[in-house]
Amino acid sequence: MKKIILLCAVVASAAAVSAKVVTKTVAYEHAGVKLEGYLAYDDEKVSVEKPAPGVLVVPEWWGLNDYAKSRAVQVAKLGYVAFATDMYGAGVVTEDTKKAGELAGQFYGKPLMAERARAGLKQLLATKLVDASRVASIGYCFGGAVSQALAYSGAPLAGIVSFHGSLIAASAEAAAANKAKFLICHGAV
Repeated sequence: MKKIILLCAVVASAAAVSAKVVTKTVAYEHAGVKLEGYLAYDDEKVSVEKPAPGVLVVPEWWGLNDYAKSRAVQVAKLGYVAFATDMYGAGVVTEDTKKAGELAGQFYGKPLMAERARAGLKQLLATKLVDASRVASIGYCFGGAVSQALAYSGAPLAGIVSFHGSLIAASAEAAAANKAKFLICHGAV
């Protein structure tokens, strides 16, 4: 019995290690702004013939940096098709808090927030690798707020997860348009 359990553990860990995550930069445009998203999926688990749930990964206010891309890869390793969306424009990232505030500030309280996220969602769905009935959006800080705004816009999302994101108040109309379930993760130490 112990040998069988050990064999199962080895096979399971080998499958996880052998995951072949494919990553691609995807160029697209919204409202005259050239954008570059980041697609990640495991080509051994996902294909056009075998679509998987999709996850839109919305970056923090720093922009589509390596951290956001690494989150897309982590999600892909779990068997999802992940698309890290670009909110600011191709190559626009910063480590400066003042600049990050300016970049994110152009979206708060404006339809552009949901519209730009929807452009990324459109790219995720266009891959044909995604089961369109099982799509979610996740985001950290600014990205969490964007995920909420996207859901309130009536986007075809099954759910959103906001990690320490700004909370977006929804009008009655926006709340009625929402189709997604929300998981809002906030906390402090």
